[in-house]
Amino acid sequence: MSESYEEKAARLDAADELAKYREKFALDAGTVYLDGNSLGALPAHVPARMADVITREWGELRIRSWDESGWWTAPERIGDRIAPIVGAAPGQIVVGDSTSVNVFKAVVAAARINGDDRDEILVDATTFPTDGYIAQSAARMTGHEIVACDPADMADAVSDRTALALVNHVDYRTGRLQDLPGLTAALHAAGALAVWDLCHSAGALPVGLDAHGVDLAVGCTYKYLNGGPGSPAYLYVAERHQAAFDSPLPGWNSHADPFAMTPGYEAAAGAVRGRVGTPDILSMLALEAALDVWDGVAIEDIRAKSLALTDFFLECVRAYVPAGRVVSVTPDAHGERGSQAALSCENAPAVMAELIKRGVVGDLRRPDVLRFGFTPLYVGFADAEKAARVLAEVLADLPA
Repeated sequence: MSESYEEKAARLDAADELAKYREKFALDAGTVYLDGNSLGALPAHVPARMADVITREWGELRIRSWDESGWWTAPERIGDRIAPIVGAAPGQIVVGDSTSVNVFKAVVAAARINGDDRDEILVDATTFPTDGYIAQSAARMTGHEIVACDPADMADAVSDRTALALVNHVDYRTGRLQDLPGLTAALHAAGALAVWDLCHSAGALPVGLDAHGVDLAVGCTYKYLNGGPGSPAYLYVAERHQAAFDSPLPGWNSHADPFAMTPGYEAAAGAVRGRVGTPDILSMLALEAALDVWDGVAIEDIRAKSLALTDFFLECVRAYVPAGRVVSVTPDAHGERGSQAALSCENAPAVMAELIKRGVVGDLRRPDVLRFGFTPLYVGFADAEKAARVLAEVLADLPA
């Protein structure tokens, strides 16, 4: 007798070495949570840490906590916690501000580093909208022209006019993984800089910022890094560019002597140049606590489970869902896939709404894409099987 998909899921979960990490998160048994690519689940120990931050560090120590509780150095300290997850040596990542603000810093700084005889900025034509908006504004400020192109065509589009390219590592709609090593090398061969948006890849797969020679990168922390809603983003500046990094937002936190309060600006050394104003300490320290779940976790193991989960989910979808009702827009090839499965589906808004009612939480990208994010630290194979089975039931109950 052949093995059922439920039996296969149970077998895979029993053999999963990362399954033990699920208990580190606040998850209810009745829900399959597949929206960690929008908002990661709450690590269960974070509320106790935040209670201490609020009642003791803020409530009792008050201003003393900038020194005694390490508030002032949190942006660099937490940056060094994120560094190994994205393949960076210490001293190159600073945490703070939003992804949008960090995109602005990175694009303007890259244009200033490499823009004397280059008047063009390449932008991923499928980019998350805010990256495009910010790049257009940065281009107006720096006198550059925006050229939008598909990442697959970018290596051919780069020229001696190109100052930099801004590219999303994983497409937020389809889950397509772009060729970071190959495209970075192609940009460098033409004398251009590579600026990568890691929002949908950091914490889901190996990035290798240092190994692949990335120049600058940005990313959020509330998806696969589970930092909490609106948790601060981060900015990576390769060590070789730090001395030339000229931030368009030279706030007092990035001053060489911030407490001198001098009218003239002198940039600090190192990644500190990426700081602007006073950091959001509550959100910052919630992120720091959330990163504890990564202790002892290898990103290569995360990637292996991610691919196995998405493979199994798509296999179950093919088995359960009648032909033609959904079409996967996520690449089959492992080298081209992030950690989500995106399905094109008629009446997608109604389908996702009903899925959520029935305890399978994914999300929607209009007009017709159902997105299911697989976070290997807390999503299991039984979750993948149930999600596919409930999807089939919803489609059976809704008109084609």
